[in-house]
Amino acid sequence: VSCLCGSAPCLLCGCCPSAKNSTVSRLLFTFFLFLGTLVSIIMIIPGVEKELHKLPGFCEGSGSVLGVQTHVDCGSFLGHKAVYRMGFAMAAFFFLFALLMVCVRSSKDPRAAVQNGFWFFKFLVLVGITVGAFYIPDGAFTSVWFYFGVVGSFLFILIQLVLLIDFAHSWSQLWLRNADESHAKGWYAALCIVTFIFYATSIAGIVLLYVYYTKPEGCTEAKVLISINLILCLTVSVVSILPKVQEAQPHSGLLQASLITLYTVYVTWSALANVPVQACNPTLLVRNSTSSAMDSQPLTTWWDAPSIVGLVIFIFCTFFISVRSSDHPQVNKLMLTEESAAGAGGEAGVESGPHRAYDNEQDGVCYNYTFFHLCLLLASLYIMMTLTNWYRPDETLQVLTSPWTAVWVKICSSWAGLLLYFWTLVAPLVLPDRDFS
Repeated sequence: VSCLCGSAPCLLCGCCPSAKNSTVSRLLFTFFLFLGTLVSIIMIIPGVEKELHKLPGFCEGSGSVLGVQTHVDCGSFLGHKAVYRMGFAMAAFFFLFALLMVCVRSSKDPRAAVQNGFWFFKFLVLVGITVGAFYIPDGAFTSVWFYFGVVGSFLFILIQLVLLIDFAHSWSQLWLRNADESHAKGWYAALCIVTFIFYATSIAGIVLLYVYYTKPEGCTEAKVLISINLILCLTVSVVSILPKVQEAQPHSGLLQASLITLYTVYVTWSALANVPVQACNPTLLVRNSTSSAMDSQPLTTWWDAPSIVGLVIFIFCTFFISVRSSDHPQVNKLMLTEESAAGAGGEAGVESGPHRAYDNEQDGVCYNYTFFHLCLLLASLYIMMTLTNWYRPDETLQVLTSPWTAVWVKICSSWAGLLLYFWTLVAPLVLPDRDFS
């Protein structure tokens, strides 16, 4: 009990090697997010979804569908509704801690003890918020919360791209440094092979998008969106190897551009999977809430390929947020974190004995507590939209449909991401007096 109510150092309990207090706390908060995600996945499984109507007050027998009195069975929407409630609970939990941790400068602040300890009580708070979320009156909650999810997901997609850019830069620099130190050409060969694989996968993805999401007649929107993103990816790839860009940023190269291209192809695929036109979208899911439709076909499983890939990327990026400490000052400024040496002054307080976490934030925090919780808030909104495929009930409340809003939000996020990467390439040329090391 003392471990659960105490600080992060005690939570290792001899099972893990010594670690920084700041890293352990971030991992535990991320564990809460993953736990909520797991619960959401379980709730949207058709077999479990059919049992949700047994929850008191969750699906009234009067035929209430998302708060509107109709003559349809709300049972077909319960998984969608449960994921929205779980997403709201996680977002409220992280928003609460984002407010509590405003302007915490070091572990000497009393609020830092709340950030790094009292995990049992935090778990109780999350459970309490979750239970309360399932009793929120429907009304316009789902339609309003959908737009909160759209905005939050847009911002988290951009954060994912920033993390991927940082990861690609670190990856490229590591292999180039190993090649210089060992004088082995194998590192260069590995760099070329990985870059080729990324570009080959991207080209294959573009071809498949043209084959499955366009038609010789019609589907003009899909053709235009795929073509625009293809041109933009070619542009940033060419710019990344221009002599002036290479002179300003020697570590910039095709590895980063290939990874960004592959991610852009994925976002394009995810956007096209939400096009609400059956002829142009073979993966379009339609769940009709009428009894005749429910009798003739089983409940739709909300797992398609874009959702699965999105879940994998979400897990990678969220975990990366929890453990990252970038070598790039500009990325650290953007993500409100410090370099790996930051907070090292606190290491003098390392607790005795093996398998303990030590306080490395006595002289200053290694990451912005509030910004970290806001990132997890956006992550909870993103996974909420991913698990529900960005679908919402149509105007008649008879069918869960995919709106054009989801398509344009994802496409615009891909454009914003490419623009951001393009800026990282040309910024040293446009602003030569600033330090972009």
